Amino acid sequence: MTYDRLVCANCAAPVSEGRCPVCRANRERLQQEGPFGGLSPAALLTLLVLLIAAVALLAAHQTA
Repeated sequence: MTYDRLVCANCAAPVSEGRCPVCRANRERLQQEGPFGGLSPAALLTLLVLLIAAVALLAAHQTA
């Protein structure tokens, strides 16, 4: 989830605006997580399975 959709429980403003220290801290933490930080474990597992399947198909195509 991106921080532009989150609402701060401390000040009830969007976290992306960074109005209070809690907003600013959470915005900074979300920015440091990287591109896969917002993905659920199920989504990461699905991506991993798809990557493994793609590599297996590529390897099978190379040997044939």
